[in-house]
Amino acid sequence: MPPPANDRRRYSTRLMLKKILILVLITTIHSALLAQTATLQLTENTATERQQYTCVMHPEVVQDHPGKCPKCGMELVAVTKEEKRPTPNAQMPHSMHHRDGHAAEGHTVHHGHEGHAMHEMKMQSSVNLTDPMTREGSGTSWLPDSSPMYGRMFMFGDDMLMLHGAIFPRYTNVSTRRGDDRIDAPNWIMGMFSHPLGDNAQLGVRLMMSLDPLTEGGRGYPLLFQSGETWHDQPLHDRQHPHDLFSELSLSYSQKFTEDFSGYIYFGYPGEPALGPPTFMHRISAMDDPDAPIGHHWQDSSHVTFGVATAGLVWRTIKIEGSVFTGREPDEDRYDFDRGRFDSASGRVSWNPTPDLALQFSHGYLKSPEALEPTAKRHRTTASIIYNKALGHDTNWATTFVWGQNDDTHEGKTQSFLLESDYQRGRNTFYTRLEYVEKSGHELVLRGSDQEKIFPIFAASFGYVHDFTHGDGLDVGLGAQFTIDDRPDDLSRYYGDDVGYGFQVFLRIRPSIHQHHEMDQAMK
Repeated sequence: MPPPANDRRRYSTRLMLKKILILVLITTIHSALLAQTATLQLTENTATERQQYTCVMHPEVVQDHPGKCPKCGMELVAVTKEEKRPTPNAQMPHSMHHRDGHAAEGHTVHHGHEGHAMHEMKMQSSVNLTDPMTREGSGTSWLPDSSPMYGRMFMFGDDMLMLHGAIFPRYTNVSTRRGDDRIDAPNWIMGMFSHPLGDNAQLGVRLMMSLDPLTEGGRGYPLLFQSGETWHDQPLHDRQHPHDLFSELSLSYSQKFTEDFSGYIYFGYPGEPALGPPTFMHRISAMDDPDAPIGHHWQDSSHVTFGVATAGLVWRTIKIEGSVFTGREPDEDRYDFDRGRFDSASGRVSWNPTPDLALQFSHGYLKSPEALEPTAKRHRTTASIIYNKALGHDTNWATTFVWGQNDDTHEGKTQSFLLESDYQRGRNTFYTRLEYVEKSGHELVLRGSDQEKIFPIFAASFGYVHDFTHGDGLDVGLGAQFTIDDRPDDLSRYYGDDVGYGFQVFLRIRPSIHQHHEMDQAMK
């Protein structure tokens, strides 16, 4: 007698999961070997005492001949023998001309053209002062160190403010009986502020807001097979919910114990616990895609949590952190502050083995995540690999793989997989997102016995953006995206027999990539 269909499906899922985990292990080992090789090469160059050149904005860029930085286009500067090159997780000295002509704090990096002494300015994360700012993702998560920064920076003495954001005015048309078409504008804006407390401590403040409650209303925008949260006390389906007016309001304190060892504490109301990868709008691989992943509530949906406290320890490029937080997702009132419960917990291990890689594994327990099912409990496990590579001046390639699993009280384990990639060269950007998610009939708001079934959903998106203004402080691009979905035949009674697809035309408006000359303007 053949095994039941559910058993075959679970066996197939476990087999797929094993293959993915093996791939993650192979990639991790390969990354470690690459990091070791790079370290040995740097040691050999130092031993031969060859002149090296580096970028004051990107200290990880080192070469034995003058030229321009492949990441920001700035002229490389000579590194003197007495200066120690910072490690990827050390405080990154980013320098500018000093008017009095003297080098600050004993550093003697010289400009390749005029030989003027430079004044040191540190560009570190607002969460942890020993992390470079380029590593800072959403909440306390990590991006690769080589990630570009799209934003505007302002200096107030030793205090630093970085502003980020994006808005996507667009027309969207989604097919099938459950589809819709509309004009809307997903958007967000974020500020990160840091204030040094001596040489070894720092205070950080972050604010993230969204006008989704105005541009999306309460029901959100059409997105086939998306699910999660509610509207008018009914579960949302085939739509992405709007985000709250305040998505993050957090305070952090970090302390450096030694050059290689540091720690921090983070409080958010709302904020993001140590669970999952950086949320989609903060990943370079997803920044040009206006839509949320349909596996959002398996991977990174906890980025808006009303009440979270996180503590973390960082040793070089390895971080261990834990959080206590509110498991309940935000309610329908997008303008208020929900009650903090602190009834859930999570832990995460992050590792950036090279400047181009960021790995994480996390697990969390969420109590009563859905308001309509107060007795339900969820265990969420995630793993991710983020790869970023600067391929030359104004050219970047970013790719992210995410696996997320929910183990719910009534539905058991369901899986999600995501692979997304973004290639940007000058004014042109090409991107794609591939997803597989297991969703229950209950999650998709089906009827009768279909509520108890698990349905595998596939989605593939392809998009292109061309910037009309680029690199002048504000990037304004015209983009188009096409998404095609695949679903089991059992869902045809709800979605129809036609192929599921979505099409949209949009403007993508955001700050330009942060350049070195902007620091000069910020200090004037």
